[in-house]
Amino acid sequence: MSLSVLVVDDEPIARRAVTRLLHGDADIDSVAECGDGVSAVAAIRAQSPDLVFLDVQMPGITGLDVLATIGAARMPATVFVTAYEQYAVRAFEANALDYLVKPFSRERFAATLLRAKSRLAQAANAADNTRLLQALDVLRRREDYLQRIAVRDGEAVLLLAVQDILWIRANRNTVQLHLADRVHELRETMNSLAERLDPRHFARVHRSAIVNIARVRTIHPWFNGHHVLTLENGQQLRMSRYQNEAFLRLVSARSEA
Repeated sequence: MSLSVLVVDDEPIARRAVTRLLHGDADIDSVAECGDGVSAVAAIRAQSPDLVFLDVQMPGITGLDVLATIGAARMPATVFVTAYEQYAVRAFEANALDYLVKPFSRERFAATLLRAKSRLAQAANAADNTRLLQALDVLRRREDYLQRIAVRDGEAVLLLAVQDILWIRANRNTVQLHLADRVHELRETMNSLAERLDPRHFARVHRSAIVNIARVRTIHPWFNGHHVLTLENGQQLRMSRYQNEAFLRLVSARSEA
């Protein structure tokens, strides 16, 4: 097997680390480097490498942007390289994609390269492209979640950071955003707002209440399967028994991350 490889990373030290390890493999015929997403797109289109080591977090055009621009159907076999980011890693694992977490050991690199070569030997197939698209969709959705919410305050418009919200209460066709020291009203339905909040950080505990998981201090059993949540400001909220199991799984997942 004779392979051409493209290494894409905006950090020169990281690129050199991968390149050195690749040069030690007898199956690698050529290694090219790119330090940004724009040149990576051009190199992939011009050179059609067999394998790409693609950094996920790059300024400007990210590794995900490179994949989206090239398209999963035309993307070479790809090993994603990422600084430790649990959400990205889970997306890759869920779709059986190869990845490296920086910093990585020589042994970890060798095992990843071996898997990549094994897949190349079997030839790319539609399932590989589907997995790429699924992982990209998961990661793209995270980027689309709200980071700030615009609310009116008299004649002014305030931009509230979503992490400052303790909890949200439904009030007919509006919602009340409860912060530590004030409450803002937003003309939006609870269902609509819930879809735009990152489910890793916000959970609907009742049909009329969403909580910021990081602001929950205690969870106490109540009766008939219900629980009561106490937030960091002392506010207590009843959690529907139908939401209990999912909420506890979410809290556990965040604790393990």
